[in-house]
Amino acid sequence: MGIFERYLSVWVALCIFLGVILGSYLPDQFAWVASLEWAHVNLVVAVLIWIMIYPMMVQVDFTALKDVGKKPKGLVLTLVVNWLIKPFTMAALGWLFFKIVFADLVDPQSANEYIAGMILLGVAPCTAMVFVWSQLTKGDPNYTLVQVSANDVIMVFAFAPISAFLLGVNDITVPWQTLLLSVVLYVVLPLTAGVITRHRLEAGGDGARLKTFLHTLKPWSVIGLLGTVILLFGFQAQTILIQPQTIALIAIPLLIQTYGIFVLSYGGARWLRLPHNIAAPACLIGASNFFELAVAVAISLFGLHSGAALATVVGVLVEVPVMLSLVYVANHTRHWFVY
Repeated sequence: MGIFERYLSVWVALCIFLGVILGSYLPDQFAWVASLEWAHVNLVVAVLIWIMIYPMMVQVDFTALKDVGKKPKGLVLTLVVNWLIKPFTMAALGWLFFKIVFADLVDPQSANEYIAGMILLGVAPCTAMVFVWSQLTKGDPNYTLVQVSANDVIMVFAFAPISAFLLGVNDITVPWQTLLLSVVLYVVLPLTAGVITRHRLEAGGDGARLKTFLHTLKPWSVIGLLGTVILLFGFQAQTILIQPQTIALIAIPLLIQTYGIFVLSYGGARWLRLPHNIAAPACLIGASNFFELAVAVAISLFGLHSGAALATVVGVLVEVPVMLSLVYVANHTRHWFVY
């Protein structure tokens, strides 16, 4: 494991701090970056997210799906949690907290936007960082690849309809054209580019060219992630400094969702008698989010300074420390999965 993965929470925390500081002292520069849009898509954010996502998509091997039938229970658990439970519990928690529990603390428009951001997080299962979580729990890398590949295939077709349905249920106007454009831009195109790249690198070879290529791209993926974090927290710096309580309000249901989904998944994994090296990654996939996609779509749909974008940014804030705590739990309960 490289120094980046080992001290991931430290790098993200430093970039959050740097983003808030820069956003506070250089608001005009960040406003200029925010103005660089085309079809409601911020071009700088799009480039950074592409730099971050593309190397991850190259890792996805759809040929691994042919082995699904050998161990179906782990994949079934992943898909049920990610697509039949998680989006709906996230929407329900958003509605519960911002329409009832926190109704007197936020205005209705902001409440709707926070709920929208939470929904986008809930409909985007983790694609990239799950490889790190899997490695930290000594998960089966090949099976993790199968789980991620299956989720990516479903996400191409299900992300937009489920997002639109849940947003509509919560009386949030859905700009379908922008939503579909975001799915194409941040899911279909990088996934297609990754598949083509992988196929060409593996053609007639032993995998060495692919490994070399991924090793070369890895620093760029890190740059993309950290650059995106700095930029997003820079855009939201004024809100974060003026209304820190808003961050706490958004974080509470996100924390409940993350830990709740993990407990539900972990219980399901024990009931299905899955081996730990399949159970742990499956549960961590369900608990974590593809926050890169959620952030990009929230910005495209609602704007850089919207409550929806802020909610997805808070998702970035809580993701790493929370997931590391769940990795700790998974590693210290390994004996629960000895049958």
